[in-house]
Amino acid sequence: MSAVETIGFIGLGVMGGPMCRNMAKKHASRVLMLDRDAAATTALSDTRAEAATSLEALAAAADVIFLSLPGGPQVEAVSAAIAQAARPGATIVDLSTTPVALARSVSGRLKAEGFAFADAPVARTREAAQRGELSIMVGAEAAVFARIKPLLDYIGSDVTHCGEVGCGQVVKLINNALVFENTLALAEMMVVGERAGVKPETLLSAVSKGSGDSFVLRNHGTKAMLPRNFPEKAFPPEYVLKDLDYVLQLASDAGVRPGVAELARRYYDAACRQGLSGRYFPGVIEFIEKGGTPGEGQA
Repeated sequence: MSAVETIGFIGLGVMGGPMCRNMAKKHASRVLMLDRDAAATTALSDTRAEAATSLEALAAAADVIFLSLPGGPQVEAVSAAIAQAARPGATIVDLSTTPVALARSVSGRLKAEGFAFADAPVARTREAAQRGELSIMVGAEAAVFARIKPLLDYIGSDVTHCGEVGCGQVVKLINNALVFENTLALAEMMVVGERAGVKPETLLSAVSKGSGDSFVLRNHGTKAMLPRNFPEKAFPPEYVLKDLDYVLQLASDAGVRPGVAELARRYYDAACRQGLSGRYFPGVIEFIEKGGTPGEGQA
């Protein structure tokens, strides 16, 4: 990848916006951006990123095109549209979280038309995205990874080549399942601890010094569950359910029945039906405090 080549970036949401900002800040040449929400491109008007007039115009001008989209259906549709207008030899890098089978299917179709593809889902928080310190898990041929690695370094502090196409999604889905399950377990124990007479802040402080410490405790527990800060437009339970569905499909394809992931999905689904919808997912602790149980609220 030459520093003078043009980057295209599609999807400027909660994570995509700060990622595009860092690319515009660090890349020496043009960065074109696109989002259906005009406010999302306006928010980056103080950067060197240029608003593309259309998906086709962006695809025709960019050498490497990054996607940060809600899920598999959007990635599949946008990739097909890019293939109709992109330059020969262009590389498409999907930063979204999608089913593994879909990543491999999209890659196969793009490769048949002369394009390269990598799945490169990202982990950590919006604050990490703003600092350019994401963890990025990449599935790609070795040559494709070597080409895009310098660009991924613009947005991530830890970039791991996990294997061929699809392997990035495998690792990301497992990472997310562990976070969702850990968050649920921590929420339950915070409620137990408080009702047994230990202040939540004391509990988290003490456990963080012991073997029960975790990223979830220090971030989701301390920054969200302790102050009961569950804003809208953060990572809502609807995204949790989407990712857990992808995990369950992956496990099924691998011949495994993941009982813990199934239980977590029932908890988040019930919490979503009981008022957590649209709010930051660690708010599941409020559902547990109220005595909520998996399956509650279902017809």
